[in-house]
Amino acid sequence: MLNRSRWILLGIFYSFIFLFIASISLVLSAQQLLLQSDLNLVKRVELVYGIRAAKRVRSWRTMVMEHQDNILKETEKLKLVNSFFNRMYFIDDIKLWQRKDYWSTPTEFLGAAGGDCEDFSIAKYYTLLELGIPDEKIRLVYVKALNYNIFHMVVAYYETPSAIPVILDNLMTDIRLATARKDLVPIYSFNGSHLWLMKARAQGEMVGEATRLGLWNDVRNRITSERLAQPIIKLDD
Repeated sequence: MLNRSRWILLGIFYSFIFLFIASISLVLSAQQLLLQSDLNLVKRVELVYGIRAAKRVRSWRTMVMEHQDNILKETEKLKLVNSFFNRMYFIDDIKLWQRKDYWSTPTEFLGAAGGDCEDFSIAKYYTLLELGIPDEKIRLVYVKALNYNIFHMVVAYYETPSAIPVILDNLMTDIRLATARKDLVPIYSFNGSHLWLMKARAQGEMVGEATRLGLWNDVRNRITSERLAQPIIKLDD
């Protein structure tokens, strides 16, 4: 009986050692996935926003590196990205940044642990691009959210140029066809190149270049320069 108990204890001990080594291996393999530029970004985020923010950015960069290949279908990438960013807090710009309208970069959004609808949408848009989804398939769409009586931003994905898009939204966890979102009235949309005035829930009419949007130009410039703004409150506290 004593020998049997000893073997059971040894089995538990070795199982613990195996799980510990496996967890360390996973951490090391995730770190090896990251480029030096990503590791540098994680360090900068920790200095500006703290340890928890650095962990969020590391998780984001690891997710991108793991799924940049074409193994996942585009629809699976949409779900992955939508779910990842919808875990952040929703908070108005005036409370977080003390500005009436501030479009944060994906790094600032994760660093602050939250933002408003534009911040959710911009982070999703740029991450989908990094995962290999072409820019012509994605748009940032300004809508009127009827249930809340507010102007709102979502991401629309067009599988084909003539397809009815699906909507990625921080107000709703699941991704739905635009025709199923009767609560949203589209106003205009844009991507990295063009600007459209929307007609119902279809393609819309192209009216010019996306560079006409000042806030869009500003956030793209800040992404390039890697400047990081500091929020006035800490959601991690």
